[in-house]
Formats: sequence, C-alpha cells, structure tokens
Amino acid sequence: MKQNLQGVSNTGSQLSRLALSHGKRTRLWRLLYGHGPRNGSLLVLPLDQGLEHGPTDFFPHPPAVDPGYQFELAAAGGFSAIALGIGLAEKYMTEYCGRVPLILKLNGKTNIASDAEATSPLFASVEDAVRLGADAVGYTMYVGSPRQHDEFRQFEKVRQDCERYGMPLVMWAYPRGSAVNARGGTNTLYAQDYAARVALEMGADIVKLHEPNDSVANVPAPYDKLQEDAAARCARVVRSAGRTMVLFSGGEKNDDDAAVLRKVEFYMQSGANGVMFGRNMWLRPFDQAVTLVRSVHDIMAKYPR
Repeated sequence: MKQNLQGVSNTGSQLSRLALSHGKRTRLWRLLYGHGPRNGSLLVLPLDQGLEHGPTDFFPHPPAVDPGYQFELAAAGGFSAIALGIGLAEKYMTEYCGRVPLILKLNGKTNIASDAEATSPLFASVEDAVRLGADAVGYTMYVGSPRQHDEFRQFEKVRQDCERYGMPLVMWAYPRGSAVNARGGTNTLYAQDYAARVALEMGADIVKLHEPNDSVANVPAPYDKLQEDAAARCARVVRSAGRTMVLFSGGEKNDDDAAVLRKVEFYMQSGANGVMFGRNMWLRPFDQAVTLVRSVHDIMAKYPR
C-alpha cells in the first residue's frame, strides 16, 4: 500500500503537468509506475542493435543472439520496458505479454551505408504497436542530417498517429550526417543539446540521448567557449528537453559493474528520468546481469520523479 501511495503522489507531479490524452496517460503510467523502478523513473532494455549494428554485437556473448535471452532478462530484472522492432515483437513477445511492457521501434537502418546522409525509414506503424499491446513507440530521428526534411515529414505522420491512438512517443534523437560532423561531431554538447531541444519542439514524450562530451573543436558559438564539467553538460541537455523526459544511453559494454552503477547515479543526479541499457546488460552472463540490474533499481529508487 505504501508503494501505491507513493506512486499516486509521484503521478501527480510527473504526469499532471502534461497535456496528455487518456490513452497516453494510461500507457505512461504503466511504464513509469506499473513496471521497473515504479517511482516515475524508467529503466529500458533496448534490442535494436541487431539491425542497427549487425550480428557482431552478439559475438562477445553468444547466448545473447537469441532474443529470448533479452526477454527473460527484462522479466527477471524488472525492466520498465523492452524496446525492439516488429519482427522480434511478433515472434518472441507472446509469452511475455503483460509481463514486460513493449516499446515498438518503428524505423531503423543498417550500418552498412554511409551516415553522411543518414535516414531511418519506417518499417512498422503505430497501428502495429496498438495491435501488439505496446505501451509506447520508438522513432529514430537523425538530427541535422542532410535528409532531415524527409525525416521530419515521416515523423509528422507518426506523431499524428500517436495522438490519434493515445500512444506515447519515444524519440531516439541522434545527431548524424556530414553537417553534424563538420560542426564538431555527434556527441558534442552542441549536438546533444540541439537534439534534446528538437525532441521537445517536435512533440516527443521521451527522448533518448547520449552523454555529451567535452570537445569544443569546430562546434558553433557559444558552445565553443563553454567550459562545463560533465554534470553541468548533462544537466544542460535535460533542461533543453523541457517537459520531454530524458533517458541517457548506457553506450558500449563496460566490464566494470561499479562503473556502470556510478554512471546510473550520475545520470539520475543530472535530472534524467532514467537510462536505456542494452549491451551493458545482455552481454553479461544472465545471473550477473540480473544482479547488476537489481543494483540499478536500488540507485533509481533514490530518485523518484
């Protein structure tokens, strides 16, 4: 009962200030308070790397090539949701329906072609997400790409469908393309701060970002003169996202469990709503991964949103 009362209190502060349809509000409540840490924070397990990076991501830990490994980890570890494409959802979700919330990724690409004019075409729809019982959809936006005019038009239809169906929209806001590279690169504060603001301006409910680095080479003014530490940089991008909730990426696998946990604490202290950890979880032996995610829960419990 105590946990439920806490959830109701947090819902008032987290969702009441947002203009949401009943469908969006219900699905977001399930993600924020019905699963995972259940305190308004989010812990998401992504499995889109097989498409985005290819099978080589699974080489360090062969059992992880079976999507059932990640589904079982999401259930045993108490993740807020698993995020993946339609093929994996249709073929592996059946026995986890209701147990593991689904964020259905609607678009994506391989890493075979050059990112100079990056674009991420749709291969699923919001209607598919409704049919599969998803609690949110995921959309990759390549911020700053020379093809962003196509990306914006494609996103418009997705956003409208999300409003019609009451489906929360999670944007993977990834700076990409030749113009971004000419302005310092994808993970500069300039690029990540801009990506955060784009997600807010375009109507995303949640945005996934990467931690901005300290490089100022070739970045536009006034970012080239900013001298901020890592905490200030992360806090800045969270502010730029406004009322769009921020998830930071866990990035590539770190074999040091303590370092992973320090990163979680750091992101939560910066004001983020949570983290999206893929390879840092499912490239570990199963029992070790479950133990690690339970420690993540302990940290996130200290940061109700």
